[in-house]
Amino acid sequence: MSAADAGQATPPGGGGTTHAERRALLATCVAAAARGTEQVRAGDARRAGLVWEAKGRFDFVSEVDRSSETAIAETIRERHADATLLAEEGSPDAQSTRGLVFVVDPLDGTTNFLHGVPWYAVSVAALVDGALVAGAVINAATGELFSATLEGGARRGGQAIRVSTVAEPSRALVASGFPFTREDEIQRYVRMLPAVMRATSGIRRAGAAALDLADVACGRFEAFWELRLSPWDIAAGLLLVREAGGIVTTLEGAPCPVAETSVVAGNPAMHAWLLDTLDSHGS
Repeated sequence: MSAADAGQATPPGGGGTTHAERRALLATCVAAAARGTEQVRAGDARRAGLVWEAKGRFDFVSEVDRSSETAIAETIRERHADATLLAEEGSPDAQSTRGLVFVVDPLDGTTNFLHGVPWYAVSVAALVDGALVAGAVINAATGELFSATLEGGARRGGQAIRVSTVAEPSRALVASGFPFTREDEIQRYVRMLPAVMRATSGIRRAGAAALDLADVACGRFEAFWELRLSPWDIAAGLLLVREAGGIVTTLEGAPCPVAETSVVAGNPAMHAWLLDTLDSHGS
């Protein structure tokens, strides 16, 4: 299997859902993300008084993350009482390979949010027997909605989107996320970065992977990579890119799982170039 085939591969199981079932799951994803976004916007109005809690080194959480997740969980359970919730704050260790599972990031870009940087999102995806079948990402700062269903395409604000057609690295704008906790990953990233910087028209580090993937899907970025992301960071974004005609793999070129993983995404030409470039300079 080529990297392109791997990046577009669909695990068995999701294909067993009907178009109507996927649309119904998407409606839940959108409704839940919208409820979470309401909580995030309410929190923004009192952001100066929020308490920052540290989950780890340079990894913060606030009461807004938790209130958003609670609102999302309530919406999902009202519609799918038997579904499993895999969510960053309340249930990060839930299994995602059996039955109906919703993968939730109640506030992707918490550090941006806490600093008042208007680039953060709410992300909700639905899996059936391990296969992504529906997903929604809402830019909570701007209200922009991205959505996708398996074999149903990807959309921004209801309009169909496709990945960029730019195939020359010199014209490409590439997004990335910096490693910030593990020294070995920082050193590996530092080896990769100059090769991408020299060959492309620019690199952007916006601070919310769900939005980076959404922006690849709609053609704003030609490609994106990060060394380590969690399932809730990427679940909906993976589906957006694939359904918009893009490729998503790990750094090794394997199918990108809904799990803790490296991610390389892009339009077909730029994904292939970026994967090769990172492989050549990352060892």
